[in-house]
Amino acid sequence: MKKVKLVLLALTALFMSVPRAGAEKNKNVDMVLPDTELIDVPTAGILDQYGFMLKTRFYSSGGVMGLLNFGVQERLNLGASMTIDRLVGSDSSVKMRKPEIRVKFRFYDGGYYVPAFALGYEGQGYYYDAVNKKYLERGKGLYLAGSKEMWVPNLMAHCGLNISDFDRNYLFGFIGASYTVEDKVAFLLEYDNLFHSADPPRLNAGTRIYITPYFQLDLAVREFGKSGHFDNGSPRKPERIVQMRYNTNF
Repeated sequence: MKKVKLVLLALTALFMSVPRAGAEKNKNVDMVLPDTELIDVPTAGILDQYGFMLKTRFYSSGGVMGLLNFGVQERLNLGASMTIDRLVGSDSSVKMRKPEIRVKFRFYDGGYYVPAFALGYEGQGYYYDAVNKKYLERGKGLYLAGSKEMWVPNLMAHCGLNISDFDRNYLFGFIGASYTVEDKVAFLLEYDNLFHSADPPRLNAGTRIYITPYFQLDLAVREFGKSGHFDNGSPRKPERIVQMRYNTNF
């Protein structure tokens, strides 16, 4: 397992050291790219064609999630993610979970009054239950997301609907907001998993630090004020996460 950890660290270092293709063409353009997501909530933002994003997320009990996302067409993003439980720390029972796909198609760029809209699918959930072989918090599944700048510059509002369980066909909702200060730091707030008391909503908040326009560090807390247990008896409580995101072009 030490070899697995070394390989993952080496891959992360490799991606971080890759020179930005197209930097010569855009060397005078040094701006923050639109957010494709907040903490758990997707936005209508997408990567540009030939864009690439690598995200590493550190979550509770030493878990790590890796995500790759590609701008394969002008309006279409494709990607995949995978979680590894208990990777960080001394616990030897490290478990790799199967990869999950993600797709996003931005079909409307928005107008003066109407938000931009994107249709997508995300299979990545959280808190994997190995006994029942499912995530206790399901991924977004099929979703529709809208985003628009509101009232003041750099204040973005996001909302959407999603179906995460195609057996029950429950329709969930999510809302969020982000405010960016001088392309240096952004404050994130989201209310996720709305409409069904049997599957409680989640309030998440965090800060996104733009170390460079291409590299961001997220510090966030999920599920503010949560207590109790999941259906399988596992405790449900607030969770601190750290995310690193790196954007570049081919």
